Amino acid sequence: MISTPWGSLAVADAHVHFFSHRFFASLAEQKGVAVEQLTPLLNWQLPAEDSRQLADAWVHELDRHGVTKAALIASVPGDAESVISAVSLHPERFYGYMMVNPTAPGAMAEAQAALASGHIRALCFFPAMHRYSIQDERVAGLLELLASHPGTAAFVHCGVLSVGVRKALGLPSQFDMRFSNPIDLHAVALRFAQVRFIVPHFGAGYLREVLMLCDLCPNVYLDTSSSNSWMRYEEAHLDLRTVFRRALDVAGPQRLLFGTDSSFFPRGWNAAVFETQSKALYEIGVTGEVARLILYDNLVRLFS
Repeated sequence: MISTPWGSLAVADAHVHFFSHRFFASLAEQKGVAVEQLTPLLNWQLPAEDSRQLADAWVHELDRHGVTKAALIASVPGDAESVISAVSLHPERFYGYMMVNPTAPGAMAEAQAALASGHIRALCFFPAMHRYSIQDERVAGLLELLASHPGTAAFVHCGVLSVGVRKALGLPSQFDMRFSNPIDLHAVALRFAQVRFIVPHFGAGYLREVLMLCDLCPNVYLDTSSSNSWMRYEEAHLDLRTVFRRALDVAGPQRLLFGTDSSFFPRGWNAAVFETQSKALYEIGVTGEVARLILYDNLVRLFS
């Protein structure tokens, strides 16, 4: 439980990146260095190869802040096993997400195996990162797979995509924003009405478009994660209170999922994001009942 303006509430974080040893090994390979050489470049704690140690570290970190549950994202394709290991060790604390690249050989087989484990609840699509359309039929095959597994979801990143660790390492990010518009998801969400879709960061710069999507597709949810720095692109100096007002007006309180976008140690869980978002919600007059939905109940119900 965390102390909030509404009293002590349970909190479930819908967006935590599980930066495993394999994640860093992938970056080191791209950088052309040994994985150990990333430590002085990033000034971060690199995890052990055994992902169970990282899982325990996250449990300790969440306990320290009073966070009840968290969704862990395997943040590079092919890393599902790290999150599966974490969830199997702490099933009462974590929901497992895995990144998929539908254009890669073996993507379907990997997703099938991961979902069959019972420890992966969401497939994460990053169309701009991997340069494909969310309307690609290879995506459709994976969505059909999700449709056959109740209690799962499709996480679709839209809008501005910036990967801080790649910037810190001087690695290029050849992303293609042609594939970033939430409107592209409209026909897909209608076609797969039985699948729940999660769009993070309020659409990351496409607020108007993602709200239109939510209005037309009741199976689309928004995750509130990160600092939402995309607001600086908006006219009239959009602030977080206005974002929450508009999202609540269109999507309603049952389709907002609180998240932080936490990722690395030693920073750990990003409490500043929680404090900023809970303050904004309180200042616009959100009741304790609605706060409980956004901060905890909606995520738990999504995967119940």
